[in-house]
Amino acid sequence: MHAWPASEVPALPGQGRDLRIHDTATGTLVTPDPGPVARIYVCGITPYDATHIGHAATYNAFDLVQRVWLDNKRQVHYVQNVTDVDDPLLQRADRDNVDWVALAEQETALFREDMTALRMLPPRHYIGAVEAIPGIVPLVERLRDMGAAYELDGDIYFSVESDADFGKVSGLDAATMRHLSAERGGDPDRPGKKNPLDPMLWMAAREGEPSWDGGSLGHGRPGWHIECVAIALDHLGMGFDVQGGGSDLAFPHHEMGASHAQVLTGEFPMAKAYVHAGMVALHGEKMSKSKGNLVFVSQLRRDGVDPVAIRLALLAHHYRADWEWTDDVLRDAEARLARWRAAVSRPDGPPAETLVEEVRDALAADLDAPAALAAVDRWTARQEEQGGTDTGAPGVVSRAVDALLGVAL
Repeated sequence: MHAWPASEVPALPGQGRDLRIHDTATGTLVTPDPGPVARIYVCGITPYDATHIGHAATYNAFDLVQRVWLDNKRQVHYVQNVTDVDDPLLQRADRDNVDWVALAEQETALFREDMTALRMLPPRHYIGAVEAIPGIVPLVERLRDMGAAYELDGDIYFSVESDADFGKVSGLDAATMRHLSAERGGDPDRPGKKNPLDPMLWMAAREGEPSWDGGSLGHGRPGWHIECVAIALDHLGMGFDVQGGGSDLAFPHHEMGASHAQVLTGEFPMAKAYVHAGMVALHGEKMSKSKGNLVFVSQLRRDGVDPVAIRLALLAHHYRADWEWTDDVLRDAEARLARWRAAVSRPDGPPAETLVEEVRDALAADLDAPAALAAVDRWTARQEEQGGTDTGAPGVVSRAVDALLGVAL
């Protein structure tokens, strides 16, 4: 599966910063030390309704992670998956009486277009669940052979009790885990499971649903968590720098994936930092496909909204914050974009070297994008009020906000 084209990232003078970022597992700010190549895995979409503002906010956060690393003269090995077979996708295809493969391809193509328009840097490896099945099957077989998985009516489940470190990603108690498992795709009430929290690794073939040859597992399809584990281990290995996604993935998805990988390899942890973006609401409720309260990037673009303004609307909120999308949020972003573009269109301006360092400092401090925007706003205000004589300043500002914030002026 191919990703989307990369926009050029301008090189800036001076030295970038080491990134300090919030790790869900420890509840603290950590400073990943990736060496010359930083490794990051970000969980992708299930392609049946793409791309809403909640998606865009999440991928914007991890785009900033990459930009901080690139500014610090590191290469970035970024991997993202596409869950192109799963119950919600099949249910949507059945509801709309369309082929599930065609639906997945259509929505994935739309997601690529939106990512390109928003100038999100693409992953080096963009892998669909279906194409990962040949690598998933051996992992499930290994877990079964190790005694860490068991069969229930043809389905294969992972035993969470096989991992002594289970629970260290989310830090939740068992009751909360059980509640969230039922809410987020698990089946804690299924009779016969050894532990209500045990997640499915391999679903035996169901009538009328797609299935693949799973060797000794029989025909079926993979569970959600093992999909990401197989892709991450194949392309990044254990102990990669950042595992990313929305805050609703901390449990069960990232918790379960970590346990799968740790049992398979005997190593801990799967990722050095688990980083989670906040949720975006609309009309007082979390924006979600199940509720249908979605604002789509593609619809905004069709309505004539500049994608750069959409990106600025996202950047106006700290990535870990829960916030609400409103018309005012977008209007504020459009006004900010107009001011910035007017300021850099002048032939000279106030010196901008301090601005570059302020934006670097803000992003290195747990991706404080609002503080970075405020720094650019201050330079813009000086330009509007008094101008300047530095003929290179507008170009420096343009390159800085492009390289560090992904905002093209």
